[in-house]
Amino acid sequence: MILVGLTAALATPAAMAVDADAAKATAKRNDCFKCHAVDKTKKGPSYKKISAKYKDKADAEQKMIEQITKEHKVKLEDGTEETHKVIDTTDKAEIKNLIDWIRAQ
Repeated sequence: MILVGLTAALATPAAMAVDADAAKATAKRNDCFKCHAVDKTKKGPSYKKISAKYKDKADAEQKMIEQITKEHKVKLEDGTEETHKVIDTTDKAEIKNLIDWIRAQ
């Protein structure tokens, strides 16, 4: 019982607030898994690699929001470039949940 309470106390607020199922549903609906996987490189970097890239960066959330909400060219793992798909929602809570889930990987 004490261990459960300690684990909950040590968890970050963002990690506790993440709805993983909803985040995965958002990613699936937007074909994110076509290019990304949680722990392996596909056409794009894994979510673990993306999480590591933004770890401890003060502007991480804002940069990640821009990455998925604005059209821009991205360099793929094979060196080619293509236009990154814009996510199909403007719901800030849904976007934040997806980003928090990616950052938790």
